Amino acid sequence: MPLDELPAWLPAWCAERLGDEPAAVLFEQRSVSSVFGLRLTGGRDVVVKLRPDDGRAASCVAAQFRLAERGFPCARPLTPAAGVGGLAVHAEEFRPGGVLLRGDSPDVAVRYAGVFARLMAELADVTVAAPLPNPRWVRWDHGDPGIWPSIDVLDRRDQRAVPGWVVETARRVRQRLLAADLPCVLGHADFEAQNLRWQDGAVWAVHDWDSLAWQPEAALVGAASGVFPKVGPATLPPIESSEAFLTAYQDLRGRRFAAEELEVA
Repeated sequence: MPLDELPAWLPAWCAERLGDEPAAVLFEQRSVSSVFGLRLTGGRDVVVKLRPDDGRAASCVAAQFRLAERGFPCARPLTPAAGVGGLAVHAEEFRPGGVLLRGDSPDVAVRYAGVFARLMAELADVTVAAPLPNPRWVRWDHGDPGIWPSIDVLDRRDQRAVPGWVVETARRVRQRLLAADLPCVLGHADFEAQNLRWQDGAVWAVHDWDSLAWQPEAALVGAASGVFPKVGPATLPPIESSEAFLTAYQDLRGRRFAAEELEVA
């Protein structure tokens, strides 16, 4: 990507916040957020993230910074989140390297559960404002009309394309989750294989801290047990692998889930 295709305000932002302007673009990725890998004129490589400012970013970046300072394997933020127009922007270290851990077997699930248990234990000691609203894929507590949170690009599509049994299942699941009498905690709500890298058999980096959520622990663990193998299009692991994830998580945290927590998970 040529430098002149960066947002016009970004070079000056880097100079003010990081001390140097961009000299080269290492990579660009766009999804819910826009992510730019930049080499600055002083030779340092950094990552700058831009996303719509919905009030969540400050808490997410603060929590990521505290985990990085404790030695958790994640990129250390170099700036807090700052508003630029309608965007929330921050810079962090460039943490390259590592490989994907692929697979959805129970053995692989246990390895992912180990990282998630460590992550959740670390976050339990982090105090930040709740990062609300929750990411839309775990936002069953929304106040929008209907079952799903309102997302314009999806709401404009023909809703008849969604099978009735899917809608009914979603209605029942949301009803059960909303009825749960469990405290909310801070947790990573997009714990997918594509958001982690491994090196020499150990986790090297956990990415996508924009996806922190404020939901019951059991719900966050259950979500992770269902998405941990995801690389590319959405898939679900075998039931026995999700079960292995949940069991390993409880073993590592030293606490068994109550019946209600198991239902929620």
